Amino acid sequence: MKFLVDAQLPRRLSRQLREYGHDVVHTLDLPSGNRTADAEIMRIADREERIVVTKDEDFVQSFWLNKQPQRLLLIATGNIGNPELAQLITTALPAVVTAFATSRYIEISHNAMIVHK
Repeated sequence: MKFLVDAQLPRRLSRQLREYGHDVVHTLDLPSGNRTADAEIMRIADREERIVVTKDEDFVQSFWLNKQPQRLLLIATGNIGNPELAQLITTALPAVVTAFATSRYIEISHNAMIVHK
């Protein structure tokens, strides 16, 4: 899968997803870095067929109102330490990959995954 990881998530998450064989870009890798506007993140993700990985509710609103980004993974955990985030992703990733075969928006939290059809 191809992911674009948003600014409020650590670059370490990008490396972790790459270790599982995914094609990943972090906003720090973009020309404007973490200052890249949400609209530009969505354009890049949609053009490159990437899933936006974020904690930002603005992307959720845009998904429902404007159908952008085309695919979205919301990390709905509130503040979370990097080790806990890494464990959450390790645990959820197989189910997330499977769910994106039929869904465009998925939320994962500490103890649940919600697949929006």
